[in-house]
Amino acid sequence: MRSLLSIAFVLCWSSGFIGAKLGAGSASAVTVLMWRFLPLAVVLIGLAALLPASWRGLTARDVARQAVIGALSQSGYLLSVYYAIQLGVSSGTTALIDGVQPLVAGALAGPLLRQYVSRRQWFGLGLGVTGVAVVTLADATAGAGVPWWAYLVPFLGMLSLVAATFLESRSRTRVAPMVSMTVHCATSAVVFTALAVGTRSAVPPAEPSFWTSIAWLVALSTLGGYGLYWLILRRSGVTAVNTLMFLMAPVTAVWGALAFGEPFGPQTALGLAVCLTAVLVVRHGDTSATSTGTPGRGSDTGSGTSVAAHRA
Repeated sequence: MRSLLSIAFVLCWSSGFIGAKLGAGSASAVTVLMWRFLPLAVVLIGLAALLPASWRGLTARDVARQAVIGALSQSGYLLSVYYAIQLGVSSGTTALIDGVQPLVAGALAGPLLRQYVSRRQWFGLGLGVTGVAVVTLADATAGAGVPWWAYLVPFLGMLSLVAATFLESRSRTRVAPMVSMTVHCATSAVVFTALAVGTRSAVPPAEPSFWTSIAWLVALSTLGGYGLYWLILRRSGVTAVNTLMFLMAPVTAVWGALAFGEPFGPQTALGLAVCLTAVLVVRHGDTSATSTGTPGRGSDTGSGTSVAAHRA
């Protein structure tokens, strides 16, 4: 089951980069993101009205915390990814830059969550970064004409997702999955609708490809990718879930090559092999980082539980 969840997570999360590329061909980033979240938020709010018991016992502070987590893990992260691709950064390169996330999360897991990261896991994390660097070098060369600062945009999104991960992991309050999902998507819907209206890009294009990309993003990326992210975070911890992020870059590079003709050569294949090895090293060395919590917090840790199953 653990392996199946990991495979599904990698595919669903990688699909977001491909969906962003599909949407970029027919509309601006904020237009795609507005219509990705607005209909979903309306449906979830309607379902929430039918399940009032899920909201009982929650304080305004609990809801506000979930709104911040949603703004970081969805709004901030996705806006950076879509904007980078809109600027001309390839889907593979965007995923490769985001691949730095596991190193950042692994380095912060100790001081922030008091999670022990073994030397073997650190070796695996370093190996993964090496693999990402190899693939990045091969893929980024295709970005002729892309401004240099465009490659910093997905890096900011990566930091946003890391912040959301730790904010959720440090939460002591359990929040029902439906509540978290509703708050996160509603927050993103508000943010992206405001941006779209403010930039006069709220009207969706008539092309069928636009709505195909929206359906793709809602089903695979939002419900699948983010749901599995928090679910694996709950079951296996920060280090384990972020190690899988190393696979997003090579998988997206392969997918991008097949779907859009983006470059994929021997160097990219080598990076893929290195990333796969890194995942195996960290997973087999995962002896103590299988909980998202701090000592003494018991089942309240990681209320990644609140977001864990809510998106799946």
